[in-house]
Amino acid sequence: MNVLSDTWIDLLGFSGLLNPFALLIGGYLGWRADTLQKLWIVGFAAAALSLMLEAAVGMLQIPQPISQDAGALAMFPFRFVGGAALGGAMFWLRRQRRQT
Repeated sequence: MNVLSDTWIDLLGFSGLLNPFALLIGGYLGWRADTLQKLWIVGFAAAALSLMLEAAVGMLQIPQPISQDAGALAMFPFRFVGGAALGGAMFWLRRQRRQT
């Protein structure tokens, strides 16, 4: 019995929550953030820029290593959470590094 459908697996896997582009963007912007309030911007930028990058690669007809079943509107909140979470971790790590 399949507990999660293919769409949910995509949303919680490399296409959504654990998307490498969203995590990379979120991690970098989280490291550069100077206030905790900017983590909302980090999550939004990670989700939006990763979806734009994916669309651009799709328009070039280059084969994408990560296939997905869900659309961009479904992916956005999951990439937002993934990017913001890693951004928050990087923000915290930078503050800890600065204090020592």
